Amino acid sequence: MNSTEYTLDAFDYKILSALRNNGRLTVAQLAETIGLSSSPCWTRLKRLESLKVIEGYTATINRKALGIHELFFIEITLERHDDETLEKFSEILADIPEIIEAHLVTGEYDYLVKVAVKNAEHYERFLRKKLYSIDGIRHTRSIFALRPLKVENSTELTHFNEI
Repeated sequence: MNSTEYTLDAFDYKILSALRNNGRLTVAQLAETIGLSSSPCWTRLKRLESLKVIEGYTATINRKALGIHELFFIEITLERHDDETLEKFSEILADIPEIIEAHLVTGEYDYLVKVAVKNAEHYERFLRKKLYSIDGIRHTRSIFALRPLKVENSTELTHFNEI
C-alpha cells in the first residue's frame, strides 16, 4: 500500500461523500446523514483531517457570475525536459491567475493546462502577454471548452473502494 493511502471503511466514504455534497454540514448534521452518533462521527472526521484525506474545505464559485465565461485547455510541449526546466515552468504556471489547473502529463504534450478567461479577447491577451512570454515552450495547442459534462464534485465515492 502506498504511504499516502489509508484503509477507509463504509462510514469514512459516507463522510467524504456527504462533505463533497455539502462542506458546511455541522458534525451533528453529518452524523445524522451517515447514520452515526455525533461523537464517533467527530472522531472519524478529525482522523480523516489529520491523515490529510480531507485536505481542506472550499466554496465552489460560479465563475460566470464573476464575468469569467470561457474555459480553454492548452496542451504545451517544452523544448527541454530536465528537472530544473520542469520545476521552473511549473512555478511560473502556478503564478498565472488565469490558469486554474495545470498537470504534467504523459503523451505527445508535457502539460495540460486549464485556463479561465472572460472572453476571446482576454484569452488572446493571456496567450500573447503571459503564456507566450515564457521561455522554453516549443509548441502549444488550444482547445475551447463548449460546456462541462461532468465536474469533480460528484457526491458518491464508494465506487473507489470497489476497484
